[in-house]
Amino acid sequence: MASALLVIDVQNEYFTGKLPITYPSGSLDKILQVMNIAHERGIPTVVVRHTQPQEDTPIFRKGSQEWQLHPEVAQLPYDLLIDKNVPGSFTGTELEAWLRNNGIDTVVITGYMTQMCCDTTARQASHLGFSVKFLSDATGTLSFKNDAGVATDEELHRATLVAQETFISNVISTEQWINSVGHNE
Repeated sequence: MASALLVIDVQNEYFTGKLPITYPSGSLDKILQVMNIAHERGIPTVVVRHTQPQEDTPIFRKGSQEWQLHPEVAQLPYDLLIDKNVPGSFTGTELEAWLRNNGIDTVVITGYMTQMCCDTTARQASHLGFSVKFLSDATGTLSFKNDAGVATDEELHRATLVAQETFISNVISTEQWINSVGHNE
């Protein structure tokens, strides 16, 4: 199996902007760790960046400081940068073609938000025939309150992981993934 690491939306919006990631603790450190391991072991890395299509948007406005990649992610090596405008990293992007052209059959999901762009991208990958590994501690989210109700950051994260493990992804920790690299990757 040939794998690629997907680093989804690790942008300043989730650190200094309106959507600060709160759960799980240390998710950025885990993302940086897996990016470094992927580079060391020759696993291609795709960085995905979200842009809201509206020019007057309060979040992910193209060119804003919050839209920029987190500086620690931006300084690490990666093979491809994908810009997207919807939660799914495959929609309207070259991601699928790039993965197939590079002989990739497995994607490893990291980034933000667990229940939104990570979940959607994992589902898309599965539907397109890719195997999916979803790193439980290298993805993250925040609490939400809207007209549908309230959900804590931990509830959203846990529920998404449980759903992902049901027919979509192999949900594993960063440590489990690192230990498997070179054996089954």
